Amino acid sequence: MFENPSLITRIAIGKTIGLIVGLLGFFLLPLFLPDVDVFLRWGVLLWYITFGATIGVFGVITYHPILKMPFPWWFRSTFMGAWLNFVLTFFAYDDLKVLMQSMFGESGLMTSPFWIVAEGAIVGLIIGYFATKFGGEGKAAVDNDQ
Repeated sequence: MFENPSLITRIAIGKTIGLIVGLLGFFLLPLFLPDVDVFLRWGVLLWYITFGATIGVFGVITYHPILKMPFPWWFRSTFMGAWLNFVLTFFAYDDLKVLMQSMFGESGLMTSPFWIVAEGAIVGLIIGYFATKFGGEGKAAVDNDQ
């Protein structure tokens, strides 16, 4: 399974790591925010599974045709992770604001919900590393799938 580059392997690795991160969020959210809505918990779990799959799929794009420059794995996975959580912040801004304030206090630098963007960049980088290491990247990952 890990011998040849494969898009399916990239997606499976991304979804697996996303599942692990999502499960951590699902079970740790009530520790930081005791009255957290169950829909937010399920949303975090399902979000990170989708997050991992998206980063896995995005690994086939290794060159930007308009900018005419290569996209190394560490750039595209970090960028996609940050971008996905940037979008998430707009949808769940109020819930994330309450969460960050309960974790880090009412005042200070870490109370902004946009810190989730940095977390997305880090998780994206981790997913991108393992997806590229075991699933390959670029055209080779697509050509070998049956």
